[in-house]
Amino acid sequence: MPDRNGAPNSNPNKAERPPLLKKSKTISDKTPHFPGPLFPAVRRVSSTPPSSSESHTSTSTNDPNFGFGDRDYVYPSFLGPHTARTRVNIKSASKSKLPANLRVESKIKPKAKLKPEKDLTALSIQVSNPALSGLTSANSSNARRPSSGHTYSWILFLLKFVCTLSVSHTLYLRNEVSKLQEENISLRRVCSHVDLASAGIMEFEEVSSLVYFGNADSRTIALYMVVFILVIPFVLYKYLDYLPRIIDLLKRKYTTKEEVPLKKRIAYMVDVCFSVYPYAKLLALLFATLFLIGYGGLALYAVGDGSFTEAIWLSWSFVADSGNHADMVGAGPRIVSVLISSGGMLIFAMMLGLVSDAISEKVDSLRKGKSEVIESNHILVLGWSDKLGSLLKQLAIANKSIGGGVVVVLAERDKEEMEMDIAKLEFDFMGTSVICRSGSPLILADLKKVSVSKARAIIVLASDENADQSDARALRVVLSLTGVREGLRGHVVVEMSDLYNEPLVKLVGGELIETVVAHDVIGRLMIQCALQPGLAQIWEDILGFENAEFYIKRWPQLDGAPFENILVSFPEAIPCGVKVAADGGNIIINPDDRYVLKEGDEILVIAEDDDTYAPGLLPEVNKGLFPRITDPPKYPERILFCGWRRDIDDMIMVLEALLAPGSELWMFNEVPEKDRERKLTDGGLDISGLENIKLVHHVGNAVIRRHLEGLPLETFDSILILADESVEDSIVHSDSRSLATLLLIRDIQSKRLPNKDSRSIPLRHSVFSQSSWIREMQQASDRSIIISEILDSRTRNLVSVSRISDYVLSNELVSMALAMVAEDKQINRVLEELFAEEGNELCIKPAEFYLYDQEELCFYDIMRRGRQRQEIVIGYRIAAAERAVINPAGKSKQRKWSLDDVFVVISSGD
Repeated sequence: MPDRNGAPNSNPNKAERPPLLKKSKTISDKTPHFPGPLFPAVRRVSSTPPSSSESHTSTSTNDPNFGFGDRDYVYPSFLGPHTARTRVNIKSASKSKLPANLRVESKIKPKAKLKPEKDLTALSIQVSNPALSGLTSANSSNARRPSSGHTYSWILFLLKFVCTLSVSHTLYLRNEVSKLQEENISLRRVCSHVDLASAGIMEFEEVSSLVYFGNADSRTIALYMVVFILVIPFVLYKYLDYLPRIIDLLKRKYTTKEEVPLKKRIAYMVDVCFSVYPYAKLLALLFATLFLIGYGGLALYAVGDGSFTEAIWLSWSFVADSGNHADMVGAGPRIVSVLISSGGMLIFAMMLGLVSDAISEKVDSLRKGKSEVIESNHILVLGWSDKLGSLLKQLAIANKSIGGGVVVVLAERDKEEMEMDIAKLEFDFMGTSVICRSGSPLILADLKKVSVSKARAIIVLASDENADQSDARALRVVLSLTGVREGLRGHVVVEMSDLYNEPLVKLVGGELIETVVAHDVIGRLMIQCALQPGLAQIWEDILGFENAEFYIKRWPQLDGAPFENILVSFPEAIPCGVKVAADGGNIIINPDDRYVLKEGDEILVIAEDDDTYAPGLLPEVNKGLFPRITDPPKYPERILFCGWRRDIDDMIMVLEALLAPGSELWMFNEVPEKDRERKLTDGGLDISGLENIKLVHHVGNAVIRRHLEGLPLETFDSILILADESVEDSIVHSDSRSLATLLLIRDIQSKRLPNKDSRSIPLRHSVFSQSSWIREMQQASDRSIIISEILDSRTRNLVSVSRISDYVLSNELVSMALAMVAEDKQINRVLEELFAEEGNELCIKPAEFYLYDQEELCFYDIMRRGRQRQEIVIGYRIAAAERAVINPAGKSKQRKWSLDDVFVVISSGD
């Protein structure tokens, strides 16, 4: 067998010792020799004959008959029993660089000495079999990883150096302490002649000396801890990315895939923590403060002469007040105190920044309307439009009797802008609070922010865009409202722009949804005003909360009374109908006098407020004799529409139901005639099926004079100036066109009338021959009545001052209707019937239908006479007055009436 240098053995017959462990160093010369193997001996019994190699190996024993299977010592199973495996020598780590996962052959070099000032070095396993000397460089590179060792060897060296230095300094200090103790003992022997008192003092000084040295030892440790804590962050920052590799190396797991550096991952985690958790910055600042106090106290204890508790307190005082360090004495304490004070100033600045950011964020949240509204039984308005000002005004008037309420507005606008626009209204809200919040009604989180589930009514406003987009948005808002988990306490009032989109919204919302179709209401109201001048002002009084409006309430004391007695039972209200409990809550307007009020029935009245009326004693009413004049027959009329509305087909259907046969409807707008027929047909109008009216088409621009001069403007009974569909998105532009068209038409009529031999009184106004009110409305031509659709209330002032036309303030009327339905959703059924072309309607009747000229009557007498015509008289207008009076006070008071007066009634329409 070859020797350790690779040469063959010169004496093959010489008995060979069993393999021994080889150590680089021994403890001393007296260390007993250990002839045994490196691994525990294992008894093995082999049933196979020994091979040649085994026989050669058996010569290493003293027994010539020894075989490999009979050996007392064998290598463990993971090294294998074959002699062909390599033998490994144990050498110091400084001389071996190969991995220690191969077979081991060890020898012990006895009598090696260990230097007392050195530590035992690590052991490694090196292959010594010459059979492996022929391995290529590629195979050897696979068996070891020199790059990792070179990378981290100097880090280990640094750690060793720090540990060695610490231990050496500790030993040095202990040696100094021993010397001082020996000197102390010597001094005690010299001073043994001192009396007991002096001896007691010496013992006390000895104890104090020991305490001092103990303190000195703890301060040194504190100093090393301060330096160590100070160095650690810099070391970690510089070499933190190598930590995963060191861990993999210790676990003997080698990964070649690229990973994100640990510093970047930690920085990302910190960013996420600060962004997700709002109190992370405050907690980090608190931790930094506590760390600075503790670290500063430790440093002061290391360089000072006080106790550790006193050092902690001084550190806190330096952090809290940077001027407290001025009294420190000594270079070390002063340096440490200055550093602690600097850190305290930095922490104080950070604290001020956090507090300032928190306050600014809270103020911004309040300013931008992001905070939650904690309200209940309030009215919620979703959206923003030009109708909002009128709507808020009506809601404030409605809540005046209860001392004011709360109205919350949620819109996709900045809160400050909304509040500024509301402030520009210059209206006294009479105790009603208006709270604005910025958000989208389509987002459930924003709806919950305004307490949508606790609102007693929700109003969805149409947006300032075309009708289709506005109705589509309203539908999405209704879908969002139906998705509120808590459910809705109140009902939802939705403003629609197109009548044909109404069924879809009701299908989605169910019973909670009440719709007010703005175009439909205004279109029908304009037709009623064209046929009955002055009706727009009356509708403003009834729909608005400033005067009289509709209320429904139950009065048990009136059960069993007929309606003819109920009609005159309220001194401060006028009954108009009955809500029948047996008919599922159906409201009957203008019922028969013989209808008897049953249990559960409610009474519909027109009153100033819901708490201003109550039933009283029946007054004495004298019907007396009055003229039995029937309504005059209907005559054919000629009406002009200037402009195009999207619901113009519905307006034509209403005219078809109200006008006499032979009437003409002239349509003057910029829409081509072929497109008109297509749009009217798409809207559901059967043009060929019209029996009472004939459509006459003219194409032109209503603001161009030469286009208007091509029309026989002096021959029309009524002219309706519509807000054109092409400018419905702009209120100012629409009103400007309407006002320009009005002035041009009046100017053209005034120039043509002197050349016309026209009748002074139209046929349809023959019954109003004594009415100065109607003549005033016709002062420009004595024939035509012009009704202008006005969107902005500021334009109303121009039209009313000129007194050349009646007007319909569409946006304000729609706002009034929305507010009334929001207060009581049952009123929507009443409005729908009064605006419909069939059934009961609001009318203006001349005084000659009810009385003789200068007859002295009370209002109750006129109400009784109106019942003979199946009408309910709700108000009147004196000839010299500017406005009509609805639900007059003092109904039992006698007064003289003139034939120039007119009465406002609810007629059955037969």
